[in-house]
Amino acid sequence: MRLALEIYTNFKTSKDYGLKNQIQRSAVSIPSNIAEGYERGSNKEYIQFLNYSKGSCAELRTQLCIAKRNGELKKSVGNKYIETTPKISAMLYKLIKVRKEKF
Repeated sequence: MRLALEIYTNFKTSKDYGLKNQIQRSAVSIPSNIAEGYERGSNKEYIQFLNYSKGSCAELRTQLCIAKRNGELKKSVGNKYIETTPKISAMLYKLIKVRKEKF
């Protein structure tokens, strides 16, 4: 959620509405899918939504790379956000693995 909030703040004044929308949507999708999957009530569905969240994280990373390359995002800020996404993916991977093995 922290990353999504930072992204919303950073892109608040962006004039590239298409990219801004896609970036904000994928950033919000990460925690939203975690929450939705948890509320579904079954472990199988939770894992499915964790995988959706992981996919949104990869989508966000790609969009951030595009924003950085086209100058929409400062290089230092872009690098910080981009470096955060594999960490989030790794946490999701570990949670998926635990849910598959222990639940």
